Amino acid sequence: MLESLVIKNFVIVDHLELNFPSGFSSLTGETGAGKSILIDALSICLGQRAGNDLIRKGEDRADITSTFNIDNNAQAILWMQENAFEHDDSLIIRRIINVDGKSKAFINGTPSSVSQLKELSEFLVDIYSQNAHHSLIKPSTQKDILDSFSQSQGLAAEVKKTYLTWINLFKEYEAFAKNREAFVSELEELEEKYKDFIALEFSLESWELLKAEHKVLNNSAELIVGTQQCLDLLDSSDKDSINEKISTLKNYLLSLTKLDDKLVDKVSTLEGSALEMLELSRDLNRYLQSLEVNEGEKKDVEAKVESTFNFLRKHKVTPEELDSLSVQWKLRIDGLATLLNESDNCEKVDGARKSYDLLADQLSSTRQEASTKLSAKITDKLNQLSFKNAKFDINLKRCEPSSNGNEQVEFLIATFLGAELRPIQKVASGGELSRISLAIRVSSITDTDVPTMIFDEVDVGIGGSVAEIVGKLLKTLSQLDNRQTFVITHLPQVAAQSDNHFRVSKQLKGDQTSSSIELLDKQARVSEIARMLGGVEITPTTIEHAKEILG
Repeated sequence: MLESLVIKNFVIVDHLELNFPSGFSSLTGETGAGKSILIDALSICLGQRAGNDLIRKGEDRADITSTFNIDNNAQAILWMQENAFEHDDSLIIRRIINVDGKSKAFINGTPSSVSQLKELSEFLVDIYSQNAHHSLIKPSTQKDILDSFSQSQGLAAEVKKTYLTWINLFKEYEAFAKNREAFVSELEELEEKYKDFIALEFSLESWELLKAEHKVLNNSAELIVGTQQCLDLLDSSDKDSINEKISTLKNYLLSLTKLDDKLVDKVSTLEGSALEMLELSRDLNRYLQSLEVNEGEKKDVEAKVESTFNFLRKHKVTPEELDSLSVQWKLRIDGLATLLNESDNCEKVDGARKSYDLLADQLSSTRQEASTKLSAKITDKLNQLSFKNAKFDINLKRCEPSSNGNEQVEFLIATFLGAELRPIQKVASGGELSRISLAIRVSSITDTDVPTMIFDEVDVGIGGSVAEIVGKLLKTLSQLDNRQTFVITHLPQVAAQSDNHFRVSKQLKGDQTSSSIELLDKQARVSEIARMLGGVEITPTTIEHAKEILG
């Protein structure tokens, strides 16, 4: 429900703050007072295209903020959740239009795109205006109205789901049939490549170890000579060996400790070094023994290294890529193997088509039954709204299977006796289309529909008793599931039926014109209805007539 609207520097409005109660509200005023300001400002706030010509003269930007209560609006809440906007019971939408033509949009304080405003507005407000094609002329809306009336939205969603499943399987199968030979060739190539990969017993860790082992084997002769030289320096019969010199040095120090005890620590240090040198000698001896070359082992390592390098070159991959690529190859092999099981694919496609046909036929049957009932209800309402002998019909035109089912839903109307049934947007004028929309909405409304509806001059071309009926229908519409209905009207019979009456007026401030809107109390409302009934002069008789209309 629309709770408030704040308009700043918009066209002829400098600053306007409006709070809207629930129920049926009317907006009246002199011609040119700016009654359409509410619709225009709200439309801009909800994502309609806007230019800098809408900014009040002398100002650098227009600013519009609308507040909605979405406590019971499941569709709006779901949209907010899916688009990651924070929300509670209140929804605040703001649109700023700058003098350079650029605009900014916010949803609950978070920046948003204009397209997001448009998406969200579909669940908040429906505007029926003579100057704009509203949602009821869209085939998708007509379909949704019929499905909502027949309470088959869930079935329609299942039809869409099964259609997408079937069509995706069908496309996959078509692609398979067209490219079967290419798939077979790809599978054979992948299987051969993957077989060669398995034979390598490759992993990045084992590859690094293999390269290190290969390096050692290739340089084993040089390593043997070098290690032996180290051992000769460390420990040999020659008195110049390191170990022999350490031993001699130790004896010298020991003799000196008899002269000075402070040299005892130095002897301990030297003994530690002597032990480390002995341990190093043993380690080098063990290492030297390990370097004995096994020609068979060397050939095996060289063969493995060569085969790995050949594989990498052949398939133009690096060792670092090979592990992850091998996983992708295996997945593709499994996928192609499944795809090439042709009989299994045919069964899946056929099964998906049967599931779609079953649900789509159920939906068609439900729509057919509902269309007859809804057509009759709308025709009755149209006859009440000065469309005497008019006929409304919902045409279910058979079409190729689609996500919407096996038929296109189209609203048709004949506005006079003997006229041919034609699509509503091709037959009705602006005023007629508003009244037709009113008849459709009153007849088909459900608890899933948009909670706020605004009708712009639905009373064009009518008067008398028909005007009173329009007012009563609008009031009825607002009472269904606690809806909120607005009407911009010139007819006192319509305005008198409203729960809340707003008057739009225009004042001259300096060299600029300003528009304002105020909620009327009981006495002011009598005066406004009298103005709408009377001419230039409001007589006591006119006042009494106004009181009578208001009841």
